[in-house]
Amino acid sequence: MTSEGTINDVEKRWRDPAAVRAAVRYVGIVVIVAAAAFAATVMTRSLVAGVLVPAILFVGGIGAFVRTIQVWRAEGVWVIWQAAGWILLLLFFIFLGVPFAVR
Repeated sequence: MTSEGTINDVEKRWRDPAAVRAAVRYVGIVVIVAAAAFAATVMTRSLVAGVLVPAILFVGGIGAFVRTIQVWRAEGVWVIWQAAGWILLLLFFIFLGVPFAVR
């Protein structure tokens, strides 16, 4: 049994509205920056801008996983940040073909 005040990961009490807002804000900012790079790719047909789109999403996903570890070590609600990382990595794989579309 756990003592009062500690939460076991198995208990599934992972409600933290502040963490959700922070993770959504983080994902939104990363996606907006990647969308700006995508718009630059479409307008200029630049390979450099095309490579930036998946790179931004990948670095953002890794950053979310780093934050996951930090929150986990602080015994916080880490699954929210893990979900943010997986969402960004999924977008990374979806937009991985952008540099190959530039000609």
